[in-house]
Amino acid sequence: MNENKIDKDINEEQQNEENNSEVTAEDAKADAEAVENEFDLLQNELSELKDKYARVHADFDNIKKRLEREKYTAVEYANEKFAKDMIPVLDALDGAMKSIQEGADKAELFDKLKEGIELTHKQFLTQLEKHGVTKVSHEEPYDPNIHNAVQSVDSEDVESGQIVQTFQTGYKYKSRPLREAMVVVAN
Repeated sequence: MNENKIDKDINEEQQNEENNSEVTAEDAKADAEAVENEFDLLQNELSELKDKYARVHADFDNIKKRLEREKYTAVEYANEKFAKDMIPVLDALDGAMKSIQEGADKAELFDKLKEGIELTHKQFLTQLEKHGVTKVSHEEPYDPNIHNAVQSVDSEDVESGQIVQTFQTGYKYKSRPLREAMVVVAN
């Protein structure tokens, strides 16, 4: 009886192992399918991310190229407004030239020419100031950043360091000197 019981126990264990191996094989197959499905999902997600990356990179390159073109265009046409504002000054000079060619009375011509030159000069300075170009004042104390002292003289009328005379007018663009004023400074 003991032997029968042992045989019976062994048979039951073998059947349990067979059932377990069947379950394990099915589980393994199901696990393999789940892993394969997960792998396919990850592959699809990777493909989508690669596609998005390629599109974003292409968009970035296009924006970079467009900004570069716009920068060159802006630099190329930066002085367009200034040029447009100088055209009336040229028109005034053309009018003066036309007056000279018409050959009016010399005294009358001289007066018209003088008046035309004064108006053109005023108009020219107005347009320059509109664009940030101003004259360097000779009434302020000597400043080596905007004045070039070409000579110094003894003067009892003016304090030391003051400008006595201006040989050439200086100009500034906003705060930067375009050309220093050539001046004579008092000792």
